[in-house]
Amino acid sequence: MGEIAALDLPMGGNKDDVRSLGRGNDSALMGEAELTARVPVDPAWLAATMTVLIDKHQVPGAQLAVHHGGVTVAVEVGESEHGGGIPVTRETAFPIGSITKAWTATLAMILVADGDLELDAPLDEHLPELGDLGGQLTLGQLLSHTSGFASSPDIPELATLSLGRYVREHCRWQDLILPPGTRFSYSSRNYVLAGHLIEMTTGMSWWEAVESILLRPLGVDPAAIVGAPRAPSGRPIATGHSVNSASGRTRPVEQSLIPAEAPAGALAMSAVDLVALGLMHVGPGLPALLPAAYAERMREAVLGADPFGLADGWGPGLAVFRDGTTDWVGHDGNAYGTSCYLRIDPVGGWVVALTTNANTGSYLWEDLRTELRRAHLPMGAPKPDMSSQVPVAPPADCVGSYCNGLTEYLITAAEDGDLCLASGGELLARLAFYGPGMDFVLHDLTSGQGLHAGRFLRDPITRQVEQLQIVGRLARRHRPLTVPQPRSPAAFLSRI
Repeated sequence: MGEIAALDLPMGGNKDDVRSLGRGNDSALMGEAELTARVPVDPAWLAATMTVLIDKHQVPGAQLAVHHGGVTVAVEVGESEHGGGIPVTRETAFPIGSITKAWTATLAMILVADGDLELDAPLDEHLPELGDLGGQLTLGQLLSHTSGFASSPDIPELATLSLGRYVREHCRWQDLILPPGTRFSYSSRNYVLAGHLIEMTTGMSWWEAVESILLRPLGVDPAAIVGAPRAPSGRPIATGHSVNSASGRTRPVEQSLIPAEAPAGALAMSAVDLVALGLMHVGPGLPALLPAAYAERMREAVLGADPFGLADGWGPGLAVFRDGTTDWVGHDGNAYGTSCYLRIDPVGGWVVALTTNANTGSYLWEDLRTELRRAHLPMGAPKPDMSSQVPVAPPADCVGSYCNGLTEYLITAAEDGDLCLASGGELLARLAFYGPGMDFVLHDLTSGQGLHAGRFLRDPITRQVEQLQIVGRLARRHRPLTVPQPRSPAAFLSRI
């Protein structure tokens, strides 16, 4: 079944307390009577539930940590690699993908608290290489994805670029799809630029800065899939997996992140490590690292940032999830073949962290949230599922090409009248519409499972369909298109 333990993680603000976070040891294990009285959820039930869920969703291995009232219950189940026989332990680090952005944002906010940076000041003073654009961009816009940058380009040349050269060549006026500070469009370019800003401010590489200023003080053993300047510490890193639910096939996949994008997705963590980050937003937080006022600023949704399909709002570094009467914050992260989640209830004092080593971990997460609600965790009532409504015919005027930088999304009409999404020459998903609006759910071509929600947006004056919002990215209509033939689904739809 895996390891089960309850860890007494201190929440004080002194350096000794901060250093002790994130690592379980014999002195942290509590006596049975105290454990029974204080655990936020029954560890045996949690481990049994996770065992059932990894089997159901063909996830080779996972970690779950639930924190409340100064106690973290952590369970580990399954294998680090499918068929390898090496069990997932508390020390196993999972590639956490875009949750790395929350760590980079926290590091940036520490520099803001120290007076080295300003959240709302133009960047031109610190980054003159941006030219006139530096006078329009702020750190707050980068961290909240309201800078207007297009998604990261997917071109071979990026693999050899340094962080600074990436910024000079791919963070320019022509790389904007929106005026800075106007609307939300998710892009890793924001965090490449934020990482470069951290380097210019600290005189260290991004990796050196995040390790020395944030990870080591939290007691986190640093691990990354790319960007570390020296040999890893020997900490085991879980292998990602691509699972085809229809065929039952599970195969390992290699991580493939370019070094310049390390500040956006390079870290590897355990669920307990993620709890250490979450505790910076619970109660008084950890003011020795990040004063409470600056942590609170990270949790405040930015006006005009509408991350439809990803969250209910977005602050400088953290997404906002409004579940019933509770506002949770956190971040999702999907690397190649991994799905990881961090949720924090700052008012109620809860932190929930899940790491999985399969692309089907997203479905496990949805089932897990249901089970945690049944165990009386305040996860909030599930939001109405669009797919439970009566399906309607797709709008006839959405067919065409929509561009976000170099990424082109093709909306095509199939012979049966359904609309389909294609990109990069591959047919990826069908669009299912429910209700009178322009919102839709993407359904996997093979399994039929819902992948993500998206929507079309009309021009308020002409009433013509002008934009597509999908996986948090905004794409502008480019031209009408003929229908490509179906090919195969692509993994990038699940990468956030």
